Amino acid sequence: MTISLKQMRYAVAVAKAGHFGRAAEASAVSQPALSQQILALEQICGAALFDRHKNGVRTTPFGGEFLALAQEAIKSAEAVDAFAQAQQGLPRRAVRFGLIPTVAPYLLPEIFPALTRGLPELRFTVSESRTEALLAGLEDGSLDIALIATEPTSQGPRLCVAPLFDDPFVLAMPRSEATSGPVSLGELAPDRILLLDEGHCFRDQTIAACRLDGERSARTFAATSLSTIVEFVANGQGVTLLPRIALRKEASDPRIAVHMLDENAPGRRLRLVWREATPFASTFNQIADVIRGTRPAALTEAVIAEHRQ
Repeated sequence: MTISLKQMRYAVAVAKAGHFGRAAEASAVSQPALSQQILALEQICGAALFDRHKNGVRTTPFGGEFLALAQEAIKSAEAVDAFAQAQQGLPRRAVRFGLIPTVAPYLLPEIFPALTRGLPELRFTVSESRTEALLAGLEDGSLDIALIATEPTSQGPRLCVAPLFDDPFVLAMPRSEATSGPVSLGELAPDRILLLDEGHCFRDQTIAACRLDGERSARTFAATSLSTIVEFVANGQGVTLLPRIALRKEASDPRIAVHMLDENAPGRRLRLVWREATPFASTFNQIADVIRGTRPAALTEAVIAEHRQ
């Protein structure tokens, strides 16, 4: 029997998810079908790829070596497919687009209608994950493009980086504590600054902007989403930085006041990134151009004025 690309892709998905059910969901297949393919693959190999545990799976030593080779085979197969598709100038499959969680819910409703109008010949599948996972997706070929808010590291494949626009930060605080005029971050009590949990680049940017050392940042409340943090702010339990693109969604609660920061206001630059070794660079640059041309409403002064104290 011959090992198929489908089986290798399923095995990579299981290793990435650490769980058969989550891998099946990510692969858009039923769990029994995925499990059957993995069992058939292990029979062909004559060895187990995964150790099954109550709460998930881990790769065996053999499985780790197999998956390293399988990922290379998948990349090669996708490169051949992409080369063939490139003869027509556009990908025939959907563009796999990943975004970080502090961008996706605020930007997608604005950029997707623009992408549909501007590039009607393209289809997209969208996923949301943290920066590290998105860069890993570009590396293993499960993503085509990613929208991130940090400069990608030099590790992994060479990437093309298309700057989109700057997204300044503002301060959200309980309306009962609001003052007049811009606020200096140096005036904030470190133990009242609410943060996202570990792994979010916006957490790291907030820690750097507020100059929180490791001990103080470890003591602050950590949430899984900006929406959770904003609810705590509304209840008078602290303050937080917000990216401007999040204002319309996260700062509509009348219990919250939004303040501009002083002249040293921090911010982030949003970027679209993709592998340098792609035949679709011109298409991805077009996507970046469309996103740049869709100036998010939350970045306009009118929306800032709506929420300013």
